[in-house]
Amino acid sequence: MSEKPKQVFAYGSGRLTKEFLNYTKELTGKTKPKMCFLPTASGDNEGYIERWYEACEGLEIEAHVLRVWINSIDEQRSWGEMILPMDAIVVGGGNTLNMLAIWEAQGITKLLKQAYENGTVMTGGSAGSLCWFNAGTTDSRPIVYSIVTCLGFLNYSNCPHYHSEASRIPLYHENIKTGKLTEGFACDDRSGVHFVNGEFKKAVSLDVHNNSYFVSLNHGEVVEEKIQSEILPRIE
Repeated sequence: MSEKPKQVFAYGSGRLTKEFLNYTKELTGKTKPKMCFLPTASGDNEGYIERWYEACEGLEIEAHVLRVWINSIDEQRSWGEMILPMDAIVVGGGNTLNMLAIWEAQGITKLLKQAYENGTVMTGGSAGSLCWFNAGTTDSRPIVYSIVTCLGFLNYSNCPHYHSEASRIPLYHENIKTGKLTEGFACDDRSGVHFVNGEFKKAVSLDVHNNSYFVSLNHGEVVEEKIQSEILPRIE
């Protein structure tokens, strides 16, 4: 029996859409996969969690949530019991730096790595995109965007919200040009990139106006390559 591929699907915005969730479902190869939402970056925001369940409606998904703001009386399962049986992990948007720090302190980082190695599909937008790469720029600190070191499942940098926030593009380019970030992938809010075993496979989008880009250096100059995207069918 062949091993499951290691897969990441990362997209620009932390907004939950049926189309991206259904694409994630297809990547699992299951008819009714177990998919767990991690809203850590939003402080386990209850409205966000409600939108998760709403987005899963009608998609034949067994929807779960992993909250970190809990106590031992409320939660009688270990983090491993919640993470390792999942077919897909969906990470929400919010404060990337705080999310990564909490995961590390709680031992969740190691479990996510184990799940990824076992073939659990890793996905998410905004902070939930950035976390899978080696590094990127984040608005998690006061005043200015800064660089955050991430989980490194993918040996590329990442920039979500690429055309949504005007300051992100020149900053991303400058950080790659100066060597502060490696070459990497940038995604508009409604576009995403899919990786298999650490290698880029394809880009998908919800419309023709949102795209993904590969940004690299060529003889000291930044090169931005727009990637042809598959437009996902709309789900009502």
